[in-house]
Amino acid sequence: MSELEQAAATQGAPPAEARRLPRTVRWLLEAQTAWIFLALLGMIGVFAFLKPAEFATVDNFRNMAVDASSLLVIAVGMTFVIITGGIDLSVGAVLVFASIVAGKAMEAQGGNGYGTVLLGLAVALVAGLGWGLVNGIVITRSRVTPLIVTLGTLGMAEGAGLLITDVNIRSVPLKLTDSIGIGRLWGQIPYLVVIAAFVTVVAAIALALTRFGRYTYAVGSNAEAARRVGVKTEQHLIKVYAISGMLAGLAGFLSLARFSTTTIGGHSTDNLQAIAAVVIGGTSLFGGIGTIVGSVVGVFIPVVLQNGFIILSVQPYWQEVAVGAVLIAAVYLDQLKRRARAHG
Repeated sequence: MSELEQAAATQGAPPAEARRLPRTVRWLLEAQTAWIFLALLGMIGVFAFLKPAEFATVDNFRNMAVDASSLLVIAVGMTFVIITGGIDLSVGAVLVFASIVAGKAMEAQGGNGYGTVLLGLAVALVAGLGWGLVNGIVITRSRVTPLIVTLGTLGMAEGAGLLITDVNIRSVPLKLTDSIGIGRLWGQIPYLVVIAAFVTVVAAIALALTRFGRYTYAVGSNAEAARRVGVKTEQHLIKVYAISGMLAGLAGFLSLARFSTTTIGGHSTDNLQAIAAVVIGGTSLFGGIGTIVGSVVGVFIPVVLQNGFIILSVQPYWQEVAVGAVLIAAVYLDQLKRRARAHG
């Protein structure tokens, strides 16, 4: 066996400490997303058993999918960011800012046609992209940690939105709400769900099958090693944060379509919910590990809990307790995996 083959075999072998762990424990550590998915199915099964007539209906599942649509779009962008080892706390504020400027643009344009709707969409995407570029450029050029940079842009985006208007914008074209907000494909699938699903599928393909996805994992695993083999890490990070910002802008547009208002104070915890969903789905906060599929599962955990608790007349605060407990367990499992690999 050549030295190259020996090195590959050594790298592919389980770490020594991991080999000493019981087989079931090793499988648990490596199949976190699968376990979270089983937990989600278990929650659905319990609620369906307790309240079949209220929970296990097509309308209720459709409502849960709509509830998850905007958060899923944000979580997709957050997945890329966290895989690189970063964080983006600004997405909730960027969502609000994008919805405000999109609403203002459509109000200034006037009319009730698709041209006005497309203008609002373009403005929302450009606004989100702009904040994402600011995040990426400042992070890569100043070497300030993403936590601090995005915390700063969170306040900046929120303040800028309030400077433009301190009241909710309600003059939204009916075409926007009737087509995207409450419209359905073939009369069954809400367009909000279709858009979120399309974004998710495209992102999953990009992350799993393209050079961009490979570079994302490489930067998160070891940025210096990626730089040495030719990856332009700074440019790649700027692209990742730009995607996160643009998707936050899209989520703002979807929120505007659904609620017919900018809902300035309604997204203060969207950033934390997106981070929690991504981490619960198996993406490592330390970078280099994660999937879009896992993030989808993580997004539906709080949505199903909230819906089920409301149907069971349980205080909704228990949802936050349950999600917090699952989040802590997910991070703990991630740390166990990292320790096992480090001792190899």
